[in-house]
Amino acid sequence: MRPPAKRNHEAKRVRVTLVKSWIGYEKRQQRIVRGLGLRRIGHTVDVVDNPSIRGMIRAVRHLVTTAEH
Repeated sequence: MRPPAKRNHEAKRVRVTLVKSWIGYEKRQQRIVRGLGLRRIGHTVDVVDNPSIRGMIRAVRHLVTTAEH
């Protein structure tokens, strides 16, 4: 039996900041940045740390910085 799922406020989080523009990169990368909730350079969001979010961050790691939080 699996342990109960953590609620979003209890889950481990990652702070992601957009440090470089997505202009000039593939549309897929723009969609990933927007999917993370980032809107403009310097914008920071806290997202739940899970494998799908980690994959998104890895795909645009040249555009963002991360900090465990």
